[in-house]
Amino acid sequence: MSATTAIDRDFFATHSESARRAEEARTIFPGGVTHDARHFEPFGIVVERALGPRKWDVDGNEYIDYVMGHGALLFGHSHPYLVEAVTQQVARGTHMGGSSELERRWALAIKRLLPSVEKVRFTSSGTEATMMAVRLARAATGRDRLLRLRNHFHGWNDSVFAAGRTSAGNISANGQPEAMQNLISVFDQTDVTGIAAALATGEYAAVILEPTGYSWGTCPLDPSVPQELRELTERHGTILIFDEVVTGFRASAGGAQERIGVHPDLTTLAKIAAGGLPGGAVAGRADLLDQISFDAGGGRVAHPGTFNANPLSAVAGERALRAVAEEDPISIANERAAQLSQGLNHALVEAEVAGCAWADASMVHLILGQDVARPDDGMTWDWDQHGGPTSTLPMTSSEVAWPFRRAFLNHGVDLMGMGALVSCVHTEADIDSTIERFAAALSDLRRDEIL
Repeated sequence: MSATTAIDRDFFATHSESARRAEEARTIFPGGVTHDARHFEPFGIVVERALGPRKWDVDGNEYIDYVMGHGALLFGHSHPYLVEAVTQQVARGTHMGGSSELERRWALAIKRLLPSVEKVRFTSSGTEATMMAVRLARAATGRDRLLRLRNHFHGWNDSVFAAGRTSAGNISANGQPEAMQNLISVFDQTDVTGIAAALATGEYAAVILEPTGYSWGTCPLDPSVPQELRELTERHGTILIFDEVVTGFRASAGGAQERIGVHPDLTTLAKIAAGGLPGGAVAGRADLLDQISFDAGGGRVAHPGTFNANPLSAVAGERALRAVAEEDPISIANERAAQLSQGLNHALVEAEVAGCAWADASMVHLILGQDVARPDDGMTWDWDQHGGPTSTLPMTSSEVAWPFRRAFLNHGVDLMGMGALVSCVHTEADIDSTIERFAAALSDLRRDEIL
């Protein structure tokens, strides 16, 4: 890509070392990155260190960070009490090769917060958690089929994966066996009538969904939908799985399930649940989890995993969840997200640029270059203003999104796709500065005739 605009010239001029290392990375990693969401045009920044709400790249540029470990860092980067807990544990041992008191404390912290949880089984990631949840559902029901909602993301394992759209872009199911794809039925997230007819066949082991809407609420889901799915799954003997890998301990202390008043049969967790370290869990009904028990006999579901409940993730997870319970960091993050969303909308009005921002708890979403109604309160997405909940949510085109993100990086702000995951350590001053930088990025887009 050549530097054809002032935004691009600034980006190349201030990120030369990232560009050099990105070129080298292409000779080592497929596409030069280690996660699909880290793909960036024409190259991504290479981060050297991070602390609190900020991070610094190899060129010395400082950013206000809203990627926040892909949503894992409710407490920002390297929070002192998480650093202390993990540092102390490293000296005690990183893998005990046996059970530990740490895993018990971690599981109890999850049970105290999530209303639906009776038992817990730890995994090493959210992808492993969804794979285990579906396997437990199939074993319990004797059924093979899975019903999932279009564009909802549940990791990349074959049990749940389907092509669709995420906040990080489109994904394909290439390489997934056709036999596995044939076991997955995909419905629009508001098609309750179609879902009801499918479940009435008695063929489905489970329904899995992100309870706030696809891609951590990029396309919001009215609470009435998971409430109806709870009634339908109970009626037809189908297991209801909530994927709360992102929303667990972010949507509320008790997850999205507490906020909307729906108790799923199984919940998948990761990210904040592990204190921002690698780790996940399946939590829920005891009878379903007990299929893993060695007392289950011939119906046992096997589940090994070298780093299940590893000590570092256990101490970080327990410490983070203790803070969630005792210090209410979620309210702080939510307040900052509301401030950010309202400020972004005000900046759009001032710049006379089409688009809007909205917030769900501490998760902020942004549309640019699309003529959509802005929230009356500056933060709440209102489907009534957009043709009803069955309408298709407009998205920012790549022709706008890429130059916007480059412009925002030029002004020292990094987003998670076209969204922001806000932490409890972002200050009011950080948010005010972000809004000012957003206005500057919009000005650059107008100058370069992109908007």
